[in-house]
Amino acid sequence: MHPKTKEEQPHAGHRKRVQEKFLKKGLDGFEPHEVLEFVLFFAIPRGDTNELAHRLVGRFGSVSGAFDAPYEELLKIRGVGRITALLLKLLPALCRYYYEDSHKGKIRICEVCDAAEILKHKYIGRTNEVVVLLLLDSQSRVLLCDVVNEGNVNSAPVYVRRIVELAVRYNASAAILSHNHPSGSPVPSRGDIDATVEVFQALKAVNVPLRDHLI
Repeated sequence: MHPKTKEEQPHAGHRKRVQEKFLKKGLDGFEPHEVLEFVLFFAIPRGDTNELAHRLVGRFGSVSGAFDAPYEELLKIRGVGRITALLLKLLPALCRYYYEDSHKGKIRICEVCDAAEILKHKYIGRTNEVVVLLLLDSQSRVLLCDVVNEGNVNSAPVYVRRIVELAVRYNASAAILSHNHPSGSPVPSRGDIDATVEVFQALKAVNVPLRDHLI
């Protein structure tokens, strides 16, 4: 076993201080680069991660920008290897999973804002267009909240069939559809409107009302 070099010892002490700070206060008081620096500890077991954290914030603008960056773009940053890039992509997906898992069986949708609250977490870390289906029982409790299509809302024939199959399988009493516009515009396109009508008609045929389509 090799003794630590003088260069490694200060970094080890710094890491311990950062870890203790987190255990006491969580991420409160952390600067953006410090959040990334701490995250990088788990991919880069030795050495200084501060410089790489600054590099990531500088390139992508924020912590969320680094998490949302495409895997291939992360690999272009000096100091980012495969494991580091995977860790950065894992975290937003883990946030989505945690939220959904902690709310299973506990959510009732009484108003559109309730649906928006649960659906927005489905888009954490998403950089492509994603269509999400929310199915409700007769008491407005969530039966399913899942991605039914990725890439393009206009690929209607494929995802409409899947929506109907899921509604029947879960014996749903109502459905809410949602998709994101990666551009940030909340205005529905002609394709969005046409797809909504098609889903509405398809669900009506199996006696499941489509309550809304949120963007």
